Amino acid sequence: MLHNRQKIQELKLAYQQTLANQLVTAVLIIDESLKICYANPAAEALLIKSMYKLYGCSFELIFANTSITKKRLLQLLATGQEFTGSDIVIECSEAHRFTAEITASSVEFDRVPHVILEFKQIDQQKQISLEVFQQQQWIAARDLIKGLAHEIKNPLGGLRGAAQLLNKELSPDQQEYTAMIIEQADRLTNLVDRLLGPNQLPQIQSHNIHSVLEKVSQLVSYSSEKNIELQRDYDPSIPNIECDQEKVQQAVLNIMNNAIQAIEEKNTITLKTRIASNKTINGQQVKLAAQISIIDDGPGIPVNIQDTLFYPMVSGRSNGTGLGLSISQTLINQHHGKLSCHSRPGHTEFIILLPLNQE
Repeated sequence: MLHNRQKIQELKLAYQQTLANQLVTAVLIIDESLKICYANPAAEALLIKSMYKLYGCSFELIFANTSITKKRLLQLLATGQEFTGSDIVIECSEAHRFTAEITASSVEFDRVPHVILEFKQIDQQKQISLEVFQQQQWIAARDLIKGLAHEIKNPLGGLRGAAQLLNKELSPDQQEYTAMIIEQADRLTNLVDRLLGPNQLPQIQSHNIHSVLEKVSQLVSYSSEKNIELQRDYDPSIPNIECDQEKVQQAVLNIMNNAIQAIEEKNTITLKTRIASNKTINGQQVKLAAQISIIDDGPGIPVNIQDTLFYPMVSGRSNGTGLGLSISQTLINQHHGKLSCHSRPGHTEFIILLPLNQE
């Protein structure tokens, strides 16, 4: 009977360890002195640290500067009441940080209480949710602006026509007033047309994306007054993409012009292309896409406008119209692609994803 109990206990421990090792969820076990005594393979992979490096280390090696504190863990050991934490940023090193959702519970091993921490990375889910929300907000803002633009454009035409008729009845001295009305009406009409955005469907043909980017580079080098260093990091294996060459050029040119206006002559702009796989574009899973990155090492985009960067009339410059990036977003959307941005001081990267023909 004693032999059977021992056998069952050994089998139980063996199964527990095997099951923990097979879990996709990362698991850490912390003893009563708050030292790490076990990490399953999923935790090793997520933390980029082996069990040998983690064993015997304080929990603060992983959870420093988070809401998983010594006080909370000791309380859990004492009461056994589990807790959860979401949006916990774990910084394993300067180059590796991620956001996790964590569940902490208590369990006894050899009649000694231990803490089990189960955690999973949620960066991708957060990013997808944020992108979907921003896309919805951008569409709502764009439709609102377009509705207002149409309402403004109609009376502007009548105002300009009335000024032209009145101009014929006035003396030359008075005609300067009607000329001013006509000039300002034309200026507002031009602004409204830009707010309405591109009004033609893309003319889709097969193009080499690098030829498109080289044409933009030539335009920038000819027109820019700043002596900006332009670098290229191309992936020659990218096949031709189905796109409207003019519209993609315009989208990239708007982004590069914004970058040039924001940076100094000593800074650099890099055009980079890569193949991207298994990307989510506007809620759809895309197996392969051409990724175009426009990177500069300037001061970065102000944090307060990063979430609304692609909305019409949003600009980080006092003299900016806030239409360039909104138009770029519309042009890329017409190609069923995605335009996004990541920015911090010293590194701003605009990423264009264009789906590739699966054939």
